[in-house]
Amino acid sequence: MLTVEEQEVRTARLAAVALTGKRILLTGGAGFIGSTLARRLVEDNEVIALDNLHRDAMSGSELAEHPNLIFVQADVLDAEAVREAAAGATHIVHLAAIAGVDTVRESPVRTMRVNVIGTYNVLEAALATRGSVERLVEISTSEIFGTHAYNVGEGHVSTIGSVGETRWTYAVSKLAGEHMSHAYREEHGIPVVTVRPFNVFGPGQIGGGAIRAFIEAALAGRDLTIHGDGSQIRAWCYVDDMVDSLLLCLERDEAVGQTF
Repeated sequence: MLTVEEQEVRTARLAAVALTGKRILLTGGAGFIGSTLARRLVEDNEVIALDNLHRDAMSGSELAEHPNLIFVQADVLDAEAVREAAAGATHIVHLAAIAGVDTVRESPVRTMRVNVIGTYNVLEAALATRGSVERLVEISTSEIFGTHAYNVGEGHVSTIGSVGETRWTYAVSKLAGEHMSHAYREEHGIPVVTVRPFNVFGPGQIGGGAIRAFIEAALAGRDLTIHGDGSQIRAWCYVDDMVDSLLLCLERDEAVGQTF
């Protein structure tokens, strides 16, 4: 249950969405960030959420029943399904990906396939719309900065870990997606923006995540387990702030061609 103050903030954020009357495709639209973004867009736009429901934050919610939401259960590796979902889209936010250190380590090959081929499928689908796409926001990751992600800015050089360490297949595949996306912008004129999130958390979070694990442990009266010696640091981003940034990338012309 939201407090009065939280509800007022949420209402103000909903009112601040400038996009109206658009057809917006969200790959990974049933996920944590995707479903939060969909809620901000769905009142005044048609939202197509494409997702294989591997991590499902939407089913059974009020969002799933919204008349402006079209749900497509499909994998981003299904090029035909992606192309059909993108038909007539004015905006695309490509969120679908394999993420999470444990998941990546368990299946580095699938990680590479989903993150590279999936991004290719989305870019080809955008190209097939024959110019209807006004903006494509491609979601990358702070992992492309490798072990040197402290105090970095957009202009910092990407750094990838050693070959053979499976956790870096995620960063490598997302960095490949960045290069591919901006190559499509240069060669085909697709208006691409790249966003590199740092550790997004907040209401509706599914899967892993340290803050969620800490809160659940605290509520259950369990010890909070920190791996390592406790000296490590992390940058956190609240999900509503993340969505605010995505909306700006969708709305502002000056965002095209940039990486945030």
